Amino acid sequence: MKAYILHAYGKGAALRLTDRPDPRPGPRDVLVRIHAAGLNQLDSKIRDGAFKPLLPYKPPLILGHDLAGTVEAVGAEVTRFAPGDRVWARPRDGRIGTLAERIAVDQDDLALAPATIGMAEAASLPLVALTAWQALVERGQVKAGDKVLIHAGSGGFGSVAIQLARHLGTRVATTASARNGAMLHDLGAETVIDYRSERFEDRLSGYDLVICGQEGDTLVRSLKVLRPGGRLISISGPPTQEFAQRQGLNWAMRQVMRVLSAGIRRKARASGVHYEFLFMRADGDQLTRIAALVDQGAIRPVIDRILPFAEVNAAFTHLDTGHARGKVVVALHPDA
Repeated sequence: MKAYILHAYGKGAALRLTDRPDPRPGPRDVLVRIHAAGLNQLDSKIRDGAFKPLLPYKPPLILGHDLAGTVEAVGAEVTRFAPGDRVWARPRDGRIGTLAERIAVDQDDLALAPATIGMAEAASLPLVALTAWQALVERGQVKAGDKVLIHAGSGGFGSVAIQLARHLGTRVATTASARNGAMLHDLGAETVIDYRSERFEDRLSGYDLVICGQEGDTLVRSLKVLRPGGRLISISGPPTQEFAQRQGLNWAMRQVMRVLSAGIRRKARASGVHYEFLFMRADGDQLTRIAALVDQGAIRPVIDRILPFAEVNAAFTHLDTGHARGKVVVALHPDA
């Protein structure tokens, strides 16, 4: 099969298209022919080497965390899928590699794709939609009437999280540039704050939950908009000791995470709020529930552009500008 390989970590490092052996599915695996793959900031960070201490990857490796495609074969213990099924997934850590023609995915990470959208649209959603679900439903435990601030609403994660938060009955605020205001109101944001001309903490207060994909000053300022007992969930860091424990990292790395997050945790305690770091996980059952929301029209994909497989590096170059509205997707098959 054809696949894009990262041969060495490096800021903006180019991937090389090469031939690799087709994956051999294990007893619980599903062999998927990939029609489209979504790109994420996580792919860029892994490429740049930012996650070397946290994730078990060593170049050469195939990047890519989002896929939509069709089942070609199943392992002996697979009971939920059959050849020909249209599926989507965010493969689990340690088994990524969607920038390739085929991949073997554990059946627990896979779900039937939404019936009402195409492959490229489906490929744009798994990682960001799972992150939104785990932040809002699992960790945030939001309920109707809650007030939620989602930073960077026009990005791949924000554009989906706003829709899910609105579906759950919350009042949603977001930060973005003014040019994206109309789009974000259409997605369900009640309040859109232009981060270039306004300080969000001057306009917002009493919020139940903030989800932040930015570190540093934005993360600290987010504490000011939360009510006592509110929650600040970061999807970019700094990671905590609890995250290190869940990842099975050694004692030394747990202490590193404790030190890295000490400042924001201390400030959160002083404000009477809870801080945690979320690193989303693969979950086929949650994708099944998300697929139902897509088919009901509660969540719709927001795609900045779709590029052919031959232009993977160009797709990363655009993603790395930080100006994509929604997701950047790579199409491997004509029907994507």
